[in-house]
Amino acid sequence: MKRTINIHTFMHVPFEGLGCIEQWIKDNNHSVSYTRFYDSYKLPDMDSIDWLIVMGGPMGVYDESIYPWMAEEKSFIRQAIESGKTVIGICLGSQLIAEVLGAKVYPNKQKEIGWFPIHLSEQAKANTLFDDFENTFPVFHWHGDTFDLPAGSTHLISSYTTKNQAYLYNEKVLGLQFHFEVTEQTLKGMIDNGMNELVESSTVQSANQILQQTQNIAVNNEKMFQILDYLAK
Repeated sequence: MKRTINIHTFMHVPFEGLGCIEQWIKDNNHSVSYTRFYDSYKLPDMDSIDWLIVMGGPMGVYDESIYPWMAEEKSFIRQAIESGKTVIGICLGSQLIAEVLGAKVYPNKQKEIGWFPIHLSEQAKANTLFDDFENTFPVFHWHGDTFDLPAGSTHLISSYTTKNQAYLYNEKVLGLQFHFEVTEQTLKGMIDNGMNELVESSTVQSANQILQQTQNIAVNNEKMFQILDYLAK
């Protein structure tokens, strides 16, 4: 019988939630709780959780003066890693984890928004976490910042615009700069709330271009499920 995993989620804005991860949690009878930093919030008791999932948002890791809760969040992420929890960071979440692990986070040379291909590193190809993954395939991106690879972590994925797209630390801490979890609903929420950023360029697609490629969502979600299954072993 599968054990029940107590999953806690950090949300920074209401339109960047768990996406397809909610379905995986439901299908596997795991439990989920939330800290919503954009609302009145409370951090959980560390002993009450098994996993921590840190979601995205339009802010930067360097915005503590604007978002006072961010210092508390970083401290909790650090404690979760030190306590041996499984920690997954998506987009801003991956940047917060990278900073907590001592890496620099800073504005990328250009924004990367839309469906663009990513490429598995040689280390990723050799890792059973990515069994049956193609070497190159499109995923959904929405980020303007990037990070250096945290010391002691394994580089997993890159794109043409962004070298460090994913990393694994101590086999239990995973940072994903892109959005495997996106659903049609969360995709529309991100577009509606970030329309001002969709200034077309070689690395930024229009809302129409993004919505015309929703056939990629199901494949991306399956890859997210595969990663979650692996981490739940």
